[in-house]
Amino acid sequence: MIEPEIDMGEGSAGFVLGSGEVAVLLIHGLTGTPTELRRVAIGLAKAGCTVYVPTLAGHCGDNADLQATGWRDWYEGVRKTFAGIRRKHEQVFVGGLSMGAVMSMYLASEHPGQISGLLMYSTTLRYDGWSIHKLAFLTPLLMKIPFGVHICRFEEKPPYGIKNERLRAIVERQMKAGESSNAGLLTMEGVTVRELHRMNAVVKKRMPSINVPALVLHSREDDITSRWNADYVERKLGGPVTKILLDNCYHMITVDLQYRRVVELSADFIAQRTVTPPVREAYRQLA
Repeated sequence: MIEPEIDMGEGSAGFVLGSGEVAVLLIHGLTGTPTELRRVAIGLAKAGCTVYVPTLAGHCGDNADLQATGWRDWYEGVRKTFAGIRRKHEQVFVGGLSMGAVMSMYLASEHPGQISGLLMYSTTLRYDGWSIHKLAFLTPLLMKIPFGVHICRFEEKPPYGIKNERLRAIVERQMKAGESSNAGLLTMEGVTVRELHRMNAVVKKRMPSINVPALVLHSREDDITSRWNADYVERKLGGPVTKILLDNCYHMITVDLQYRRVVELSADFIAQRTVTPPVREAYRQLA
């Protein structure tokens, strides 16, 4: 019997790497792309896993595409990918970057007992990093007034979550050139931010009941989301949390100066929780 193909989301940006028995589903961030998780996916594939990185609904296009979707649309794509992975793999780890980390918690709440662990990178429960405008905390209030959502518009600005200056220059050039499938969108409309707030509110209520082990990695210098986000997960998540703060990167820890450390810590976390630990020599050569 031929197994049905696993749904990897819209377009061709999603990808699968590796051929191990243990599966890892990684979810990219809001306005982001699967590319932001490729380096970590390569490392985990070399460590013996099969890594799936789908494209979320409305992403890798323009702002009109994104505004036509909501957080439940983004989640539905992830759910379909997860369902396909579960048909093929006995053991599955789920994680993500920024908003993707939050969505990994929601997936765990919807599928109790089916996820072996969470890999949470730069979790974004609120935008409060050092590069964010000091009045950003008023955004949720603005969203509640009539037409407030339509006057909010957020534009990415330096350092774009990246401490590595060479990589930052490349990403900035791609965003300004409209290469959204590689670098994501340069702007984010209020409608999209509202959807993130709605999802975060649901996830926060569910966190105490999520008893999945979690690896929480966050930068001390995160320009988008402060370490408060990691501390909150450590306090509120129902399962055991391993929190590690990185000290030489910004928000995009999966591509920035310490991405090799992210790979190493993730591979160790997975190996410690698998029935048959994946080969670990290969990723150590990356470090």
